Amino acid sequence: MLRKKGSELLKDREVLLDLDPTGETHAAECYGSLQNGGFIPARYLTAPADDDDDDPIYIHCEKPATPPAPPPGNYFRDGQTKIDYVLVWEIKSRRKRRAQGKGRGEAEDEEELQAAQEESRSEKRKAQVARWRDRFIQNIQSAGLLLEKEETSSAKKTIHYLKLSAPWDVLVYYAEELCLRAPLQAQPHPDFNTSARVLQKLWMPNVMADFVPNRPVDYYTCAFRKSKMEKFLGSEDHQNYFSITQRHRIVYEILARTVYGKRKHAEVGAARLLNEGAFKAAFPLHEGPFELPDYEISPDQLNKRQILYHYWARWSKWYKYQPLDHIREYFGEKIALYFAWLGFYTAWLLPAAIVGTFVFVSGIMTMGSNTPAKEICESGGHYLMCPLCETCKPWNMSDICPMAQVGYLFDHPGTVFFSVFMSFWAVTFLEYWKRKNATLAHHWDCMDFHEEEEPPRPEFAAMAPAMEENPVTGVKEPYFPEKARISRMLTGSMVIVIMLCVVMIFLVTVIIYRSIVSVMMYETGSSVLRTQAGNIANISSSMVNLALILLMGQVYTALAEQLTKWEMHRTQTQYEDAFTFKVFIFQFVNFYSSPFYVAFFKGRFVGYPGHYGTLFGMRNEDCGPGGCLIELAEQLFIIMIGKQLINNVQEFVIPKVKAWRQKKALASVKKAQGGLEPQRWEQDYELVACEGLFDEYLEIVLQFGFITIFVAAFPLAPLFALLNNWAEVRLDAHKFVCEYRRPVAERAQNIGVWFIILEALSHVSVIVNAFLIAFTSDFLPRLLYRYKFNSDLHGYVNFTLAYAPPSYNYSSHGMCRYKAFRDENGSYTLVYWELLAVRLGFIIAFEQATRLAT
Repeated sequence: MLRKKGSELLKDREVLLDLDPTGETHAAECYGSLQNGGFIPARYLTAPADDDDDDPIYIHCEKPATPPAPPPGNYFRDGQTKIDYVLVWEIKSRRKRRAQGKGRGEAEDEEELQAAQEESRSEKRKAQVARWRDRFIQNIQSAGLLLEKEETSSAKKTIHYLKLSAPWDVLVYYAEELCLRAPLQAQPHPDFNTSARVLQKLWMPNVMADFVPNRPVDYYTCAFRKSKMEKFLGSEDHQNYFSITQRHRIVYEILARTVYGKRKHAEVGAARLLNEGAFKAAFPLHEGPFELPDYEISPDQLNKRQILYHYWARWSKWYKYQPLDHIREYFGEKIALYFAWLGFYTAWLLPAAIVGTFVFVSGIMTMGSNTPAKEICESGGHYLMCPLCETCKPWNMSDICPMAQVGYLFDHPGTVFFSVFMSFWAVTFLEYWKRKNATLAHHWDCMDFHEEEEPPRPEFAAMAPAMEENPVTGVKEPYFPEKARISRMLTGSMVIVIMLCVVMIFLVTVIIYRSIVSVMMYETGSSVLRTQAGNIANISSSMVNLALILLMGQVYTALAEQLTKWEMHRTQTQYEDAFTFKVFIFQFVNFYSSPFYVAFFKGRFVGYPGHYGTLFGMRNEDCGPGGCLIELAEQLFIIMIGKQLINNVQEFVIPKVKAWRQKKALASVKKAQGGLEPQRWEQDYELVACEGLFDEYLEIVLQFGFITIFVAAFPLAPLFALLNNWAEVRLDAHKFVCEYRRPVAERAQNIGVWFIILEALSHVSVIVNAFLIAFTSDFLPRLLYRYKFNSDLHGYVNFTLAYAPPSYNYSSHGMCRYKAFRDENGSYTLVYWELLAVRLGFIIAFEQATRLAT
């Protein structure tokens, strides 16, 4: 095993970016464990790069007849050196290809020659990748990491596991550079659980409470300084002073900064090598299995992963408090804050779901008292309505009796109250989350974490053209000109605008599709299809729209990732915020454009008989017989619930399919091992790579938009969101504990740019709900009619209908009616302008009341 002197670590950190490091010759001719039999001689590591060199990269020495078994736990073979990280790569056997070559003989036709040339290019590519891997290993060796290699083989391939460990000197050096927190003094655990305190005061049992063993110790901490080492608690215990997650973070930083090729090509970091195929995986190890042992064991003897599984990730714990301190200790503050926010949001959905369900049930109970629906159902042939298309026939309003009754469920006084309630709920929820977030950040000692403390991103450091002094830390860092970055961001913004235009094109396509389907239903001659044509067209188009939404979302996310990399953001936080903003702007338009169209534009540009507005030669869409709100509710139900179901199925099925494929690919290697118990690194290699939190946040934030922006049309949205999130918490917990490789712990003081997006959505929801009630709902027309004409709404249906102009009536279909406030000449009546004034006044009053209340 190679160990680097501590004094060498004080060199400038640019050594990590040096492709040809100079220094002392390595004392040993190998890295890794000779007992395992695999090593790279130093002469190959230090040899000058030669792209045409075909010498073998891996040389194997004789293995002992009976190699000693590795010690239990995440340790090197000496049983003392901790494994902080594992790099994995695979090498396929060449025997099969050579045998095939001999079988062909000398007769090769043109196709075989072409195949041979392709194989030659493939071999050159593999040789290049192998050289990159060797240079990378050499440079992390120069950075001071301890290395040990294990391998498992079968007839088809050999899997190499390179175990990495950071010695004490490396940990101390990088702990100061990364501003890791060091403990000063232990403190008692504060009680932050408001609901538990309330139930305790009321002398009520708390079924949500659960005793979780081995709660992490809480410390007063400060930024680590080597010069103040003796002041820190436990500094004399070099083996256990740094936590497992801190060790992971330090090794990850070394791997992320180490260059393996040309700096100007950004050939830097293990992540890039993973994309190039030099490594198959790079991950820290889980702390043992998650399954509970078969024998009786004390809860205090469970490992951290078993505790999280038994007390958190199981479905039977759906009603228990989340052990946030344990999650933070195992996965870091960033993941712990996500689960804290998701749990807090889910708890706040409970009162919203109760109120929304009550509003919906009250609508069902009062359907019989809906006077306008009664008038429609009892009208018979009294109201002859104008044709809904050029080739259609007039129809009687009594035909839409069922839709008029159902439409009342989504458009009655209770939905107005609920939209006001949800506007207050959204703003209040965010204010209380800020308090909860500040409490957790203080408790976890990450309130003073700022992105200025973050080191530059490895890709940024590799491609930045200059070095300048950081005004905060005073250290010289890679620098990229601000003007060049702004220019790139503007270019990226133009790409976003183009993609948004593509979304609008798809929206117009769906509108045309809906119009064609409606006309086809009208022309069938069936009274059932004619009255349900709007619903059939709306439901089918919503399904088509959902498919287009999901497809466009996948395409744009990949594009946004490349754009954000090109913009050269200095820190990882800046990079993630820019990427999040791009994707959310697109997804906002992608998901909400169709509901916005139905709520505010559909039926507004229809015109009137004889003067209909057209789009591509077809009459503009009008709202269905039940009104636009019921169509909006249908769209929200299909898009919101459909997306949640698809996401949950994906989250449940895809990790299992990926794990099954990974286990199948490793089956031959496991079979060659016989009955040997697989080691921890082999078991973790069979797991799925962690994909981060972006998709999880995006899913829930889009859901937040659905339940706040359009809640006036869909009172049951909070209930469906609550049911989804109860499952979401356990699905995500099970993925992170059981199915994902362990992610590197990251610090964070809040949920980042997602909170800004949530605040923007809460403000948008107030405006949208005000306009929705004012212009889409029949609440204000009914209120005006009650005040001016009849408090019981008798005659309201006739009040909302206008007569078609005489020229249209006598030349085509006789005396027909249509829904509008117009006179016989098609001009707006005085009632229309009175109603417009009432609507604008309601919007102003609604917004001011919400602003004063918050």
